[in-house]
Parts: sequence; structure tokens; C-alpha cells
Amino acid sequence: MQLVVARIGRAHGVLGEATIEVRTDQPEDRFYIGSVLATEPNTFGPLTITSVRDHNGTLLLGFKGISDRNQVEQLRNVLLLADVDIEADSTEDDFHVQQLLQCQVSTQDGIELGPVTDVINLPGQDVLAVDYNGREVLIPFVKAIVPIVDVKNRKITVVPPAGLLDE
Repeated sequence: MQLVVARIGRAHGVLGEATIEVRTDQPEDRFYIGSVLATEPNTFGPLTITSVRDHNGTLLLGFKGISDRNQVEQLRNVLLLADVDIEADSTEDDFHVQQLLQCQVSTQDGIELGPVTDVINLPGQDVLAVDYNGREVLIPFVKAIVPIVDVKNRKITVVPPAGLLDE
């Protein structure tokens, strides 16, 4: 299955390097010289990586055929996709964002909240964005609040703290 592993950011320097917003736990397996990544939208790819380096904690990539700042800026916000075997890469408490999207969320008491519309990666923890009666509710994706994730049946059970679901 093709999954989003990064988003291309702004240009870095004048020689065609791009800053990369990494969206994978295994960057060393996805971003290496010679790696070919699909793109979304697909009209920009596939892209072949020609250089990889870290610059003060930011991943910088160079791509075949992209040699200046203006070409990189045309790629800004393009998503990079890689073929990932979800079953092989997952553990009991390890999920890919695509496995969580559109899962139905309910409370332990059986109250249906709605589907997961996004997974937001924050420094402290990930947060599930849930469409609850037409408004977005952000639920911290921690075991104490989200004790059950059943990706096979597309269901997530939450124990919302007091006030989380209030308007």
C-alpha cells in the first residue's frame, strides 16, 4: 500500500534542495540516495532522491532533475509516498495514519462520536481529530484516553476526560 511518508517544504539554498516534513517513523528506510518516491499529486513524480542530509534537525533532500530553488518551490506541499507493507510494519500499539482515518469513534458507554478525520502529529503526542456532530473534537491519542483501537473492524473506543466533548 502506498502511504504518505513526507511533505516537501520550502527550498533550502540555491542548488535545489528541499526541506522535508517527515511523516514516517523509519526515515532511514524511506529516504536514501536512489530511492524513488511517488507523489501526490502524481503529476510531480515519481521523484528520485539524489542527496540526503540533516541540517540542524531538518531533513534536506535533493531530487533528480531538480537543480535550483525555483524548481523546488514548485514542489512545495507535494506529498511523498512509499510502498509500505502495513501488516509487516505494525505492532499491537503501532498504527499508520491511514489505518486510523475514517475509523468510527465511540465512548466506552457506547455513545457514537463520529469518524476520525485527521491525525495531528504534535511534539507531546498525536491527536485524533474526530467529526463529532459537525464540529471537530481533538482527542489526545494516549492509552489512558484511547484504550481500544480495532483497525480491522474500523472502531476506536475512547474514555473522554470531563469537558472534552462539551461545546
